[in-house]
Amino acid sequence: MFHLLWMFIVGIVVGAIARWIMPGAESMGLVMTGIVGIAGSFIGGFIARLFSKPADGAIVHPAGLVLSVIGALILLFVVKKFGL
Repeated sequence: MFHLLWMFIVGIVVGAIARWIMPGAESMGLVMTGIVGIAGSFIGGFIARLFSKPADGAIVHPAGLVLSVIGALILLFVVKKFGL
């Protein structure tokens, strides 16, 4: 249960950083910002695994937060471009 709560809190932080970096006025609430952050984390994790595998037994990738924000920025760009 705490895992889901922690994932949502980190998603809100990642989504808020991405919305702060990406110019424009998106009318997203706190829940949508969290969803963008969580989805961005999945996208960033996919990008990270394309270039390098995490060490055996590692829970997260070393560049996790940075790539999560990059993934959220990619998602915000796609949403803004295609109006999804």
